[in-house]
Amino acid sequence: MASADQKDGAISAKNSDSKRPHYHGHRERLRERFSAAGPDSLQDYELLELLLFRILPRRDTKPIAKAMIDRFGSFAEAISASPKLLQEIDGLGPTAVTDLKVILAASQRFSRAKISDRPTLGSWNELLDYCHAQMAFEDKEQFRILFLDKKNKLIADEVQQIGTVDHTPVYPREVIKRSLELSATALILLHNHPSGDSTPSHADIQMTRAIDEIAKPLGITVHDHIIIAKDGHTSMRARNLF
Repeated sequence: MASADQKDGAISAKNSDSKRPHYHGHRERLRERFSAAGPDSLQDYELLELLLFRILPRRDTKPIAKAMIDRFGSFAEAISASPKLLQEIDGLGPTAVTDLKVILAASQRFSRAKISDRPTLGSWNELLDYCHAQMAFEDKEQFRILFLDKKNKLIADEVQQIGTVDHTPVYPREVIKRSLELSATALILLHNHPSGDSTPSHADIQMTRAIDEIAKPLGITVHDHIIIAKDGHTSMRARNLF
């Protein structure tokens, strides 16, 4: 027969469970699935939930994560969205948005570390992953340059210009001037197409040819001009466009 203390303990535990938020059990199951089966076992909204557990510990984050996917389309697009748009999601305030941006910055820093100390041309897949992480989900066109040394290692990664949703002004002589300042002997040009179509425009081709023509006599090689879009990329060198 149970003692009074045992009965009191059982009642206390039952009351504690009844006061426990309903989503705690869901959180534990999701963590267990992540640990046992890895990240590929989770849908995009579930992976977002795992992040939001830490950022919003007292909120049911499942509806927030689902709203983010509904609005932006994917995990990557959700955490890459502008702070202004993220704050339009019910449940995400300035602090939560800042935390999401810290996570994004960490992932971008990790991608950069994978190409920094290796010959860039020998780690092409890592380079494309890095470029995609940096630029694919920007809502404005951005022209970026990877400056390389004679061993094709990264000297600097710089955003040269930021434009509108479909145009970025680029000045070839400024590109070469900066290359000489950094003693770069090779370049990889990059820009994004927010429209999602990575097809080079006539202006893209003409600008690339102009930079290449100025660079060659100075001993600077333009390895490629890569156009990044949400669902892929186009190498202008592979298409023999310059």
